[in-house]
Amino acid sequence: MPYLHRTPGPQAHAIPRDARATHSSGRSFEQLRQECLQEGTLFEDADFPASNASLFYSERPQVPFVWKRPGFWQHSEWLDVVIDDRLPTFRDRLVFLHSADHNEFWSALLEKAYAKLNGSYEALKGGSAIEAMEDFTGGVAETFLTREAPENFYEILDKALKRGSLLGCSIDTRSAAESEARTPFGLIKGHAYTVTGIDQVKFRGQEVQLIRVRNPWGQVEWNGSWSDSSPEWRSVGPAEQKRLCHTALDDGEFWMAFRDFKAHFDRVEICNLTPDALEEDALHKWEVTVHQGSWVRGSTAGGCRNFLDTFWTNPQIKLSLTETDEGQKECTFLVALMQKDRRKLKRFGADVLTIGYAIYQCPDKDEHLDRDFFRYHASQAKSKMFINLREVSDRFKLPPGEYILIPSTFEPHQEADFCLRIFSEKKAVARDLDGNVDIDLPEPPKPTPAGQETEEERQFRALFERVAGEDMAVSAEELEYVLNAVLQKKKDIKFKKLSLISCKNIISLMDTSGNGKLEFGEFKVFWDKLKQWTNLFLRFDADKSGTMSSYELRVALKAAGFQLSSHLLQLIVLRYADEELQLDFDDFLNCLVRLENASRVFQALSTKNKEFIHLNINEFINLTMNI
Repeated sequence: MPYLHRTPGPQAHAIPRDARATHSSGRSFEQLRQECLQEGTLFEDADFPASNASLFYSERPQVPFVWKRPGFWQHSEWLDVVIDDRLPTFRDRLVFLHSADHNEFWSALLEKAYAKLNGSYEALKGGSAIEAMEDFTGGVAETFLTREAPENFYEILDKALKRGSLLGCSIDTRSAAESEARTPFGLIKGHAYTVTGIDQVKFRGQEVQLIRVRNPWGQVEWNGSWSDSSPEWRSVGPAEQKRLCHTALDDGEFWMAFRDFKAHFDRVEICNLTPDALEEDALHKWEVTVHQGSWVRGSTAGGCRNFLDTFWTNPQIKLSLTETDEGQKECTFLVALMQKDRRKLKRFGADVLTIGYAIYQCPDKDEHLDRDFFRYHASQAKSKMFINLREVSDRFKLPPGEYILIPSTFEPHQEADFCLRIFSEKKAVARDLDGNVDIDLPEPPKPTPAGQETEEERQFRALFERVAGEDMAVSAEELEYVLNAVLQKKKDIKFKKLSLISCKNIISLMDTSGNGKLEFGEFKVFWDKLKQWTNLFLRFDADKSGTMSSYELRVALKAAGFQLSSHLLQLIVLRYADEELQLDFDDFLNCLVRLENASRVFQALSTKNKEFIHLNINEFINLTMNI
C-alpha cells in the first residue's frame, strides 16, 4: 500500500461519527446497511471476501476452510440479534465478560447480544452452561451424573470431543452459601467448568486415563494429582508433555486423573451438534420435528400423571413411527422438551418449572384422549425424571406404531410456553391432536303443525302466549324475565342473573325471521336447547358443586357438538372461568350461545361469499370470541 502523506501538526480529536469510509465503493456503513435492508440480503464484503486470499498472503491453507455466519439459536429457530457497541464499564474497565487483553471486545459484544435476547445482564446470572451451549449451537443436550455414569463413560466423553461436541462439568451445591465456595483441592462449587481434552499417558508402566478441564476465570486450578506442578509429570518425558500441551501456568486449564474427575465433579453436560448416540460409532442423518405449545392454567396445564383429574388436559402430540432402524426391530428417537423464556421472565418472578413427559401407546382413534384412558393404561416410556431444568431430553427405542407424547409440568396450573423437539433416525410423523376445530351441530327440528301438537306442546304454547303478549313474539327483555325466573328456581346449579346482552345474543342465535324477537317455533327450539345444555352442565359438574371445572369444559363442549383447538379452549377459559377455574351456568350458557352463533355465521358467510372461504373456522371463531 502506498504511503499516504498527512498534514503535520495537531489534529482535531476524532469521534466515531466522523469515521472515514474505507470501503472501496466509497459508501459508509449506514449506506451499505440501508442497501442490504432494501434488498433483503446479508452484507458480503467484496473488499475482504470469504476466500483464501483473505486468510493468507504467503502460503496456501493447510486444510479447506468453510466460512460460516454466526447466529444465536433459541427455541428451535435462529435469531439475528442486533446490538450497538456500547458496553457497561466501571473505572474504564468492562464490568462483565472480558478478555485478558483489555482492548479485545468480541466476547463482551457476544455477551451483550445474549443479554439482550434474555432481557438483561442480570437474567444471565447463575447461568447454566448447557443452556448457553444449546443457544449458541442449536445442539441437543444430554446430562450424566458421574456417580451413575455408564462403565464406558470415558469412551463416551472421548467420542463426544472427537465429534466436536461441547462439554461442561460442575460440582453441585447443597445451599446458596456453598455457591462459588472453594474446595481443599482448588475446585469451585457451583461453577461451570469446560472439558477441553481427554487422553492417556504412561505412568510407572501403566496407562493412566486423564481429562483436561478449564476454569473460565482463567485462574484457580485443581491442585491434586496430575495438576500443573504435581510430581506425576516428572515421570512423563518432554515429548509426551508437549503432545498433551502440559504447561505449569496459572491459566485456569489443568489435567487431572479421570478417577479423580469422577470423584470430585457431580455432573457432566454434553451438547451434541447432532443427536447421534455417543455409544455408537456411526453418524446418522436425523429427521427433526418441532412443536411449539403452551401450558395454560385452567385448560392445558394439567400437571403430571399423579394428577389424574387434569393430566389428560395437557397438550397431546401423536407420533407415528413407521420405519425401524437399519437391521433392528425398533425405532430410535430422542425427545427434547424445553420451557421457553424463563430467564427473560425472571424479572416478573418466574422460576424454572419442573417439567417432563410421558409416552403412551395410541389407541385406534384420532382424537384427544380423555381421563379414562390414562386411568387404565400405563405409559410405554417417559423422561427419566421431572426436573427444574430448562430442557429435559432422553433417548428411546420403541417398536413401530403410533404413540401419544404428553409434555407437562410436574404440578398442575403452572403456565409456560414450551418447545418440543423430536429427533428420529428414520422418518417419523408427529402432529398436534389439539389443533383442529370440528363443529357438528344437529339441524333444528321443524315446528309441529298446530293440529298435531301433544298435550305437553299445548301447555308450552300457553306459557309462551302468556310471556309474549299481543305480538306473539318474545323480546330480549321478555326473554330475560322468563329465563331468570325459571333458572333461579334450580337448586342444583349456581346461577347469576342473565344480562340483557346475553338474551340479545340468544335472540340473534335463534331469530330466523330477522324481526329481533323469538316467535313460538324459535322459542321452542331454544327451550329444547336450554334443557340439553342444562343436562350437560349437570353431567359435567363432577363434584356436584353447582359449577363446572374449566378442565371439564373440553369434553362438555365436545358433547354439545364443538371440538375446539387448544388455542380456542384457552381463550374461552380466560374469558369465562373465574379465579378458581370454575364456570357458573350462565357463563357456560353464554359460551355455548356465542360458539353456536359464530359457527352458524361462518357457515352462512362461506356458503354465500366464496371470497370469505380463505378464513377457516378456527380463525373465525377466534376472531368472534375476541370481540
